[in-house]
Amino acid sequence: MSVIIHEREQGEEDIERYSKRPKIEDERNEEPAIPKVNEEHILPPSHSLLGIPLPVLKPGQALNFREPDVGISEYIGRGEAKVEGIIKQRFTDFLVYEVDLDGNVIHLKSLAKPQSSAPDTSTSTVEPEVSETQDVVMADVSASAKASSSAMKESTSREPDLSKEPEEPWPERFDEALAIFLDLERVQQLKKIYLEGREPPRVSDAGWDGRKSVSKGGEVTSDEAKVAEVPTPDSSSPSARGGHGKRGGRGGGHGGRSGGRAQDTRKVVSAPIASKDTRTAFHKTVRELFAGKLETETDASSTDDGSCIAIKWVQRGGGNRGGRGGDSGVRAPRGTFPSYIHFTLQKTNRDTQDALGHLSRLLHVSTKDLSVAGTKDKRGVTVQRVSLLRNKKTVEEVWKLSSNPGSRRTADEITSQRGERGVRIADFNYRKAGLELGFLKGNAFVITLRSVKVESMEILDETMNVLKDKGFINYYGMQRFGTASVPTHSIGLALLKSEWQKAADFILQKRHGEHPDVEAARDAWLVDRDLDKALNLFPRRVVAERCILESFKKQKGDTRNVMGALSTIPKNLRLMYIHAYQSYVWNAIVSERIRVYGADHPVVGDLVFEKEEEEKKTQEVTDEGSLTEDPAKSSPRRSRKPYSPARVRTLVEAELDKYTIFDVIMPLPGTDVAYPGGKLGERYKEFLRLDGLDPDNWVRKQREYTLSGSYRKILHLPKDLSWTVLRYTDPDVPLAQADEDKLLNFDPPAIVEEGKFMALQINLTLGTAAYATMALREITKTDTSSHVQSSMTLKAEDQQYRSGAAEDAVGDGEAPPR
Repeated sequence: MSVIIHEREQGEEDIERYSKRPKIEDERNEEPAIPKVNEEHILPPSHSLLGIPLPVLKPGQALNFREPDVGISEYIGRGEAKVEGIIKQRFTDFLVYEVDLDGNVIHLKSLAKPQSSAPDTSTSTVEPEVSETQDVVMADVSASAKASSSAMKESTSREPDLSKEPEEPWPERFDEALAIFLDLERVQQLKKIYLEGREPPRVSDAGWDGRKSVSKGGEVTSDEAKVAEVPTPDSSSPSARGGHGKRGGRGGGHGGRSGGRAQDTRKVVSAPIASKDTRTAFHKTVRELFAGKLETETDASSTDDGSCIAIKWVQRGGGNRGGRGGDSGVRAPRGTFPSYIHFTLQKTNRDTQDALGHLSRLLHVSTKDLSVAGTKDKRGVTVQRVSLLRNKKTVEEVWKLSSNPGSRRTADEITSQRGERGVRIADFNYRKAGLELGFLKGNAFVITLRSVKVESMEILDETMNVLKDKGFINYYGMQRFGTASVPTHSIGLALLKSEWQKAADFILQKRHGEHPDVEAARDAWLVDRDLDKALNLFPRRVVAERCILESFKKQKGDTRNVMGALSTIPKNLRLMYIHAYQSYVWNAIVSERIRVYGADHPVVGDLVFEKEEEEKKTQEVTDEGSLTEDPAKSSPRRSRKPYSPARVRTLVEAELDKYTIFDVIMPLPGTDVAYPGGKLGERYKEFLRLDGLDPDNWVRKQREYTLSGSYRKILHLPKDLSWTVLRYTDPDVPLAQADEDKLLNFDPPAIVEEGKFMALQINLTLGTAAYATMALREITKTDTSSHVQSSMTLKAEDQQYRSGAAEDAVGDGEAPPR
């Protein structure tokens, strides 16, 4: 496919002037003229509404996109208050740590080989789970729940005093902690079950002792009544027949000689609890009090008034079927541990899917067996939890396969050297259920800006305090749109318009600066039309291209069924393209909103969640996209209530004082969203119509491309924000240390007090779906595009002081370029 690129008519200085030009005028001004649309450009036709010239493709260079090309143009703070600096000069300048649903920051803790213990939960590595994690976004724990959690953590973290008497089986602190969630009667019931022990009461084996005796009046005697009080297994169940459903199994079944144990139906069910924060704290309290011996789960008796939580003994030999986030059709392997293994992944300069693909090959499993709670940045060092549907693998086997492939390294080398290809996994646990996108609370960052220049320390403090107090515009960052010459949102628009050939051409099109193998593979197909040669040359990490060509090969070289070939691309990757187009439109309209009305307070026509909807937050987006589909249809594994669109309201004058700017939301286009009032709503429709889409009809013949849309807050306020000024001279010396290097006892960062150059180290925590680069953009007032940052690095003064002693690429685990 030939793509024509028109040159920019203005220089780089004009880009800023164009990006600052108002797109929506008030009633006193005339509407701005709309530039003529060039439908042959690779960017969407609606690019003309951004008010900036189209990028130009120069011979021998990449077609580089900048932030204004994807709708990113505004700031909250004044432009003069900025701290110039380079983002991600080294991988360790960008450290990311996942924050789980309990608010714990995930770190690597141990590189040692794990050891499986007996399946008895009291001594095994199984961690009890929180069954509320089917909800995508979790609010802060309520005050009472926080107090309880804090008290439990304090009580369980104290060092034991060996000089004192051993603690009672049911100490008084149990009553105090549980009284927050259960009434006195239920606490006493739970105490009774706990003191009875793990095994349920004995059931008679129908021998002499269990013989029925009837009184003269025909009433059952007290001995029979005692037996009848204990529920017995269903005679049709395997447990009633003994063994694995065969007759005469040991310990039960027909003719068994010894007394059997009843199926344990003992449990205590709480009253309905409406607050998810309280339920989460309840789960955590039980887990900490009883050290995993008792488990909690949402009970079937839950009502509209809230969910009831059931507490019972953890059963031996594995978990329940499925569980939250797990496959309801997966049974725990017989007589062994639960069906999943969770572990912590640290990756360096690798995409999340690329790292999972690498692990799947090492572990000899399908990539579908590996799942994460959220995708992480490529350029940086990131830490997150991963779940594996283990298929009878043990933690020891997984550790060995991942750490020592092909016996190339000894056990000592594994625990003394960095992981191969920038990937290290550790901290293994057996768990009942897998992870899903959205099962996280956010991410914590340690970010180091290099070659920092600022007019004064007062300006630095002003800039950082604006971020701390006013937040930043919650743009979708440049990672969303790819770094290659073909932006992902252009592919997404082609898919939405059912332009299958155009979408395939975009995916297969050559990109400047690619790995030689990839470049040769593209030439083999685009120039030589040699299908076999192209497939042999394409690396496995190039997923979309391989899927298309492999589909063509299955059709014996017939390339007419392009739609079918595209459908072989993994669904999450295809949806990523479409989500990128939604994100582009969202960015552009939010820029209009900030440019015209400011970022201080709501205005008439803004959208906000209804108050009760704000508590649910079920429509918040995750790291890798909006919940653009009916969750009940898109993921049968989720235990969710029936899908219903979020309820929003359009603000009127009388309501403005009831909301803040942090309540204002903007829709990602789709079938189930409302658009803001006034000219912003019309602007949405103008963008979509210019791109050939009907804003009132998102239904597609291919159902997976039918998007319901969602909402996203226009501003994001970081938490736990702090900053430190550092000095350095050698840019090859790391100024922060990754978890793996700490565990390997590598030299810590060496800060030079009299260094020639300044660095700014920033610690902050962001919620799900927020981009740290967009927070940094508010600080630096500089384009975060990778090619811009790379150019700044090459021109930086500190580069002349490079020692070359540090392992810049290999040492940080750089993966080969795509």
